[in-house]
Amino acid sequence: MLNKSKVIVLSKLKYRDNDLIVKCFTRHRGVVSYLLRGVLNTKKGSSKAAYYQLLSQLEIEENYRQTQSLQYIKDVRLDYNYTTLHTNLFKGSIVMFLSEVLSSVLREEEENQPLYHYLETTLRWLDTKDEFSNFHLLFLLNLTKHLGFYPDISDTNQRYFNLNNGLFESKKQDVYSISGENLTILKQLLGTNFDALDGIKLSSKQRQSFLAMLLLYFELHLGSFRKPKSLKIFNQIFN
Repeated sequence: MLNKSKVIVLSKLKYRDNDLIVKCFTRHRGVVSYLLRGVLNTKKGSSKAAYYQLLSQLEIEENYRQTQSLQYIKDVRLDYNYTTLHTNLFKGSIVMFLSEVLSSVLREEEENQPLYHYLETTLRWLDTKDEFSNFHLLFLLNLTKHLGFYPDISDTNQRYFNLNNGLFESKKQDVYSISGENLTILKQLLGTNFDALDGIKLSSKQRQSFLAMLLLYFELHLGSFRKPKSLKIFNQIFN
């Protein structure tokens, strides 16, 4: 059955000589993988492969069959045309890093329109902004709302935050209780939105330390999560 759907590209993998397997987060069915036959065959003059850049926002016409693990796309067009996300070196590194994170944490094959809207709007925000050095930190922190382990903000005046249970606490409970600069940054980010991010001034060392803490937070709450392979390159670019 032919359906139209909005999708965001999470990953792509070359299959055989001229095919691609593309994993997407779809607006109406969660994570879906598509087999694109012949899309890399330059002899056919196809330019369709250019559509499937990481985190591209597309509108597709799909031939969806519930019994198949790999679906097929009949037609594709851009739902939103990025102007900087794939051409700016720093934004490109964010795209590579976040797409790897999202590909790891998004697994459900079911509708989640609030999450789709979050990805759609934040990526468009990033595309239009000149100041974005802290974007990935707030993006990942807010992503935990949709994954079910956003920090409990009912008592943020406490001296520690426990990564293991997501609670602010008065005493250091274990090795996962954080304090100091990372705690200060966490409280700042919990109280801000993307448009106010440029008011939070962090050094590259502070960003890397906080990002490492965030990724540990993901590991503790998502058993299958592993640190992205692109993390080292990402930190080098943002050093």
